[in-house]
Amino acid sequence: MAVSPLGLLQSRRLWPLALAQFCGAFNDNLVKNALVVLALFRLGEGGTGLAAIAGALFIAPYILLSATAGQIADRFPKPRVIVWVKAAEVVLMAGAAIGFLLGSVPGLLAVLFGLGVQSAMFGPLKYGVLPEHLVEDELVAGNGVIEASTFLAILLGTIAGGALILLGGGAALVSAAGIAVALLGLYGAMRIPPAPAAAPALVVNPNLFAETLNTIRHAADLRAIWLSILGLSWFWTVGATLLTAFPVLVRDTLGADGHVVTLFLTVFALGVGAGSLLAAKLLDGEVSPRHVPFAAIGISLTCWDFSVACVGAAGSLHDITAILTSVTGWRILIDLALLAACGGIFSVPLYAILQERSPPDGRARMIAANNIVNALFMVAGAAAAAGMAAFGMDAPGILAVTAVVNLAVAFWIVRLLPQEVYRALFRLYFETFHGVDVKGLENYRAAGDRVVIVANHLSFADACLIACYLPDSPTFAVNTQTAEAWWASEGAAARRLAYHMAGDPAPPPGCEPFWRAKIQDAGEQGQSFRVLAG
Repeated sequence: MAVSPLGLLQSRRLWPLALAQFCGAFNDNLVKNALVVLALFRLGEGGTGLAAIAGALFIAPYILLSATAGQIADRFPKPRVIVWVKAAEVVLMAGAAIGFLLGSVPGLLAVLFGLGVQSAMFGPLKYGVLPEHLVEDELVAGNGVIEASTFLAILLGTIAGGALILLGGGAALVSAAGIAVALLGLYGAMRIPPAPAAAPALVVNPNLFAETLNTIRHAADLRAIWLSILGLSWFWTVGATLLTAFPVLVRDTLGADGHVVTLFLTVFALGVGAGSLLAAKLLDGEVSPRHVPFAAIGISLTCWDFSVACVGAAGSLHDITAILTSVTGWRILIDLALLAACGGIFSVPLYAILQERSPPDGRARMIAANNIVNALFMVAGAAAAAGMAAFGMDAPGILAVTAVVNLAVAFWIVRLLPQEVYRALFRLYFETFHGVDVKGLENYRAAGDRVVIVANHLSFADACLIACYLPDSPTFAVNTQTAEAWWASEGAAARRLAYHMAGDPAPPPGCEPFWRAKIQDAGEQGQSFRVLAG
């Protein structure tokens, strides 16, 4: 039985890393939002474009430096590098304190760029070290904790940055908070258990652009990893679109005040956190994408209804009280919470797959590739949203378009993962109507990669049960007479591979090693079998 996320959080294998990650995400958003609010307060309309500049300065290092960060994370022991990265955060927050106290916007922009560099360096480290400290059936829970804590930190940092800077002595308060949180994050980093370097002989390539292309090209060659990267990049694109649309939606559509924006951010962050933890519970330690297609469809449905509900409530929900005392207001909040929860269920398994399928000596570089593509997708998504806005489309319209495009992405995922979709649906059937409870899967995992399952054949549902609940995609050896039945024929499933062990001149490519190693004795006994592989 897989450990729960909260139970795993009590272990030193996770809580120090979660603390370091939380503090870093908090400080990033504390400085960024405090800077934007400070500039708007001092410069008025002249400071409106500062949010875009701040966002660009923070995201640029992810594109430029992630590949190098991945090399460093693979070359040196990750816990040791994390300590140095978090120490740099303390220095940067001291620089932010000077900038806030002097009221220097250019100085704060330089610090924000430095925080972007520090975050880009930390990304491959935090996700790369997780599989070094957690076993396979703990990966989903660990990623759920990291995802939940990240969005909670983004929420709290954003709120704190905007609220503290406007108080009397706000610059000193923001400065003190940033330095204190950075020191707490450094303490967490120093408590992370040691781990050896994944690739100590690796030579770090100083050519940033060449290494960026090499990293992306290498990730694209590994299908499971590349699909996970594309899925995660799309998740962050949709999330960034939503977060950017909230202020405009609240001001121009609902006609509400800034407190409603804070309410939306709170519901969204808590929803993602709840969905991230729920993903771990649903998968129960199994690293599988079977819930990803359904979560993608859920994102589209809830995003569409959220935009429709906001249009229906245009001009009538002026504050939090109005939202909490109206049916439409609760519909908007429930849509937003469910949308965010679907996002957590969507993203957490993909992070676990990215970690589990990556080669151990190159895992950090695969995560670096993910960060690069994430950043590129987010920039493209922001440009697309800006383009739609330039043509006169309002925030609800942009969200409606996002929902439609996301639905197309969901169907693309279903097409890529038909077996996982069927597996999820049949599991739902078996557990609902037959009360299926699987025990002993840890023995299957402990047996290694070369495994033969000999089932006690009681009914034709046996194969379906086995295919639904084994973590892998098994190949079945089926009696020829059974395989020729109409419901199991080759015409019934175009993707099914079938051949006779006896009489065929040669099995299809890739099948020889399986049969030699697994059921060679069946052929020697003259039995006629047919293989059915999904």
